[in-house]
Amino acid sequence: MTDTGKQDSVRQPDMPDEASDDDSSEHYPDHIRERCEFNLTAGTQPERLDVYLTYAIRNATRTKVQRAISEGEVLVNGRANLKASYRIKPGDSIVCHVRRRPPLELIPEDIALDILFEDDHVLVINKPAGMVVHPGIGNRSGTLVNALLYHLGVREGRVVEREDEDEALIYQSDAVRPGIVHRLDKDTSGIMVISKQEYAHSILARQFERRISRREYVAIAWGHFDADKGSIEGNIGRSQRNRKLMAVHKRDGKPALTDYEVVERFEFLTMLRLRLQTGRTHQIRVHCAHLNHPLFGDHAYGGTTALYGPRTRNHRQRVANLLAMMPRQALHAKTLGFRHPKTGAMMEFDSELPDDFQQLLAALR
Repeated sequence: MTDTGKQDSVRQPDMPDEASDDDSSEHYPDHIRERCEFNLTAGTQPERLDVYLTYAIRNATRTKVQRAISEGEVLVNGRANLKASYRIKPGDSIVCHVRRRPPLELIPEDIALDILFEDDHVLVINKPAGMVVHPGIGNRSGTLVNALLYHLGVREGRVVEREDEDEALIYQSDAVRPGIVHRLDKDTSGIMVISKQEYAHSILARQFERRISRREYVAIAWGHFDADKGSIEGNIGRSQRNRKLMAVHKRDGKPALTDYEVVERFEFLTMLRLRLQTGRTHQIRVHCAHLNHPLFGDHAYGGTTALYGPRTRNHRQRVANLLAMMPRQALHAKTLGFRHPKTGAMMEFDSELPDDFQQLLAALR
């Protein structure tokens, strides 16, 4: 855009409100509501309202802007409920309210960590199911980052400004830099490596990107796979139905490849060993669900209903009992291999399946 025609942009913070955030259907009382005003000059180029605001407002996305327009948060010359396609023109006065989340304070917390290895450069842990990796709205405490700060000697909280709510949080201070190299979902258990030095983070991240690292998972999926071994390939991107979820796309998204091997077959479930060739968000969960074999217990991707087996009341009750035994996706990051960022030595770690996983297997057998 050659000339935004922006003049006298005014931002006036209002009192926090409880309107739903653009990224979620949940309501958060700690939003900061800001008023943005744009008075368009004679040099303004005609263009769509949503396009103009996407460029004019810091950190705005077109999706967020379109939703704000549809919800009446954008006024043009005092009028609300205009279409996103409205073409702005010189002399227009645009007023919109922007909801921003407040800065996030990271508080060190004395939370026990299952440490498999530690030196001055890296830390390898076995993350339990139920632990969130990064603090965020709705999960400000009890996360892996909170535990890492305390473990590494930090005792005072730090306020972190985030440009993007989807951006990975990496705590940084003059003394401590625990870096999250890769992430596991809240309800996925297993091995993670954390960098303790900035250079180590860069080297490890490059290994993950170039597929030098080795990541193997164990999962239990619905149904029976036709082949004992195979690969699942399909681009992964945001779901058009629910932006919190991911989906396989024919044209959009990023390339993703997952190798699988059948370990054991049960009556209506299959135990799998999976190896990630790429590292997309929810990759294993999305790929398996795409084949109509969602992971058992996966609430987000259809793994909590009796998809296979007899259509009887007894079978439904049996499935309900198994889900109560393991009320999360049956996915565990069992093996992790990487080259040490300082010595270059190949390191490999393996973990036992957690108790809920073993109980589910015992019941199936």
